[in-house]
Amino acid sequence: MTAFVLVSGAWLGAWAWEDVAAELREAGHGAYPVTLSGLAEKRDLPAGQQTHVADIVAEVERLGAEDVVLVGHSYSGIPVGQAAERIGDRLRRVVFVDSAVPEHGASMASAWWQGQSAFESALAENDGYWIPLTAPEFAGQDLTDDQIARIVAGATPHPGATTTEPAVLTGSLADLPATYVKCLMDGEEPSPDVAELLKSDRWRLVEMDTGHWPMFSRPRELAGILLTETAGA
Repeated sequence: MTAFVLVSGAWLGAWAWEDVAAELREAGHGAYPVTLSGLAEKRDLPAGQQTHVADIVAEVERLGAEDVVLVGHSYSGIPVGQAAERIGDRLRRVVFVDSAVPEHGASMASAWWQGQSAFESALAENDGYWIPLTAPEFAGQDLTDDQIARIVAGATPHPGATTTEPAVLTGSLADLPATYVKCLMDGEEPSPDVAELLKSDRWRLVEMDTGHWPMFSRPRELAGILLTETAGA
């Protein structure tokens, strides 16, 4: 039985994976959504980048599983990629779902499309937190009104230190067994750093014709991809 450790992106907690987790369990596997420190029911806990890496590694240790698939969505691809290095031979595959990927010494803020200073200014204006999107900002992402309402109602401000502290890698992500899931409504091409990693024969690309939050818009399809990509991986 494969243990799928599911980690949400910014603002979200374990609750965001409920529909995907149900599909994985129905298929006979273990599904373990993680809430990272500083978010959702753990919103009162202090958190930095390495706190989130430790959260993920601690969940793998708690499970005692030897056949682990780490799944990171959006922001959480950064701590998930680091955690994938740290769990060693227990890693079956790491799946990045329309996510950022870590670069040693860099942070999410340093790669922000509007520039690091703009991102950090926004954090400073909100007491050091990254404020969740509002309902209109989810338009065009293949989400129903009910799905958008569910995300907005459950979202919590994201601790800014997790986005500004640098990633720590000991090797190359290209050496990890990995799949990158690109959600086409959020841009048709992977970012340049991901495109470079996809040149590795250990990486695979899968495309989904949906928006940036496929655990809500296409949970059954996403679960199917996770199962297919890790079967015999």
